[in-house]
Amino acid sequence: MNKINFIFWGTPDVASETLEILKQAGFLPSFIVTSPDAKKGRGLQMQASPVAIFAQKNNIPCLKPEKLEGGKRPNLFEFLRFDLEEPIDLFVVVAYGKIMPEKIINSPKLGSINIHYSLLPKYRGASPVESAILNGDKVTGVTIQKMELALDSGPIIAQEKTEISPDEKAPDLRERLIKIGGELLVKILPEYAAGKIKPAPQNGSFASVCRKIKKEDGLINLDDDAVKNYNKFRAYAVWPRTFFFKNNKRIIITDAELVNGEFVIKKVLPEGKKEIKWQDFNLRYSVD
Repeated sequence: MNKINFIFWGTPDVASETLEILKQAGFLPSFIVTSPDAKKGRGLQMQASPVAIFAQKNNIPCLKPEKLEGGKRPNLFEFLRFDLEEPIDLFVVVAYGKIMPEKIINSPKLGSINIHYSLLPKYRGASPVESAILNGDKVTGVTIQKMELALDSGPIIAQEKTEISPDEKAPDLRERLIKIGGELLVKILPEYAAGKIKPAPQNGSFASVCRKIKKEDGLINLDDDAVKNYNKFRAYAVWPRTFFFKNNKRIIITDAELVNGEFVIKKVLPEGKKEIKWQDFNLRYSVD
């Protein structure tokens, strides 16, 4: 194993998949911080996060704090400063899901670094993958930044670009970016830990921000521009999906393509019904 003593912060699949890439390259964190177990699924059973499951499988100590500071118990900052056997070189943060206080961000010798799935300063915020597709971008990428308190504004350690396929949907693009980001992290970690990389400040004048996606964002106007609708279908392919309403019922578009500049719907899922072909839906419900 490579001798970089770091703590990994993350919660969902994107973070656990990054941990797997790190593991394959010989990098394992000495400690993991993730979100508390949460109720999920139809039965609302308490479930550990994907990162917590990774920690358990790999026998890595894992902490699941409700709060990062404050409260009656000793706060996380005090734990990280005094309870670990060896000084921590670095925090690696991937989709942790909570705002980290500045004193925690800056507490390791080399600070904290984060993988962000856009070419910063473009698309700072919660939905960079969806935003790139939604806006019809032809190129996106991954940025590894040194974290600051302000959202995704830290100096850039490394970037890698990739083209977006005209028909690529958000989950497929995200999977590629996770792999690119994990491999880029593996590549830069030794040099960064050795002080051989000097992060470059972002140019804030080129910054753009993308917000968290809401369910209602998937609403589509079938009379809108065809490319705009197709990009929305690609961006929201998993959640919230694209939909319209007929007779006060939500109709989800499950399959579509762009053909000769026309947004062609192939299949839909009417609320409370089974998926059907668009032609059959038209015949049955007369949407025109």
